[in-house]
Amino acid sequence: MKKVKVENNSNLYRDAHTNAIVNTNSTEYKNYMNTLKHRKKELSKIKQIEDDVNSVKQDLQEIKDLLRCLIKE
Repeated sequence: MKKVKVENNSNLYRDAHTNAIVNTNSTEYKNYMNTLKHRKKELSKIKQIEDDVNSVKQDLQEIKDLLRCLIKE
């Protein structure tokens, strides 16, 4: 793989074959991966909270329906 240095950045190289930009700074890469992991974890928490809220809504609707049935009797 032939690497061509990117101007104005000592950590970036362009792969001459694929034309992709490659970051050779492992610390930046680790930080990026940690940020990505944290973001995925936060999205998972949000999804779980949404599911919990929907479940509570369904439970509340069932309770309301039961109360309506009791009032009719």
